[in-house]
Amino acid sequence: MDSQQREMLRRLQALEFVLTDLNLYLDTHPDCQAALQDFARISEDLRQLKIAYEQRYGLLTVAGFGSGRSPWNWVETPWPWEIDG
Repeated sequence: MDSQQREMLRRLQALEFVLTDLNLYLDTHPDCQAALQDFARISEDLRQLKIAYEQRYGLLTVAGFGSGRSPWNWVETPWPWEIDG
């Protein structure tokens, strides 16, 4: 795994974490416009990053994320335990 792939995976994890945190916040503050705007913006950032990652490195999930690639291409990428820290 090259450093750019590792960095993209870290960025994906960070965005997923932020969205989860915002989701929890919005559960108790559903009318907070700033949080709703942040959620929409980060959701789009995450969507774009997933597409970019899959186009470059392969599917993140069996169904993929809009890459148009065959769902069986995942076998061509490293397994999670093959990714160095």
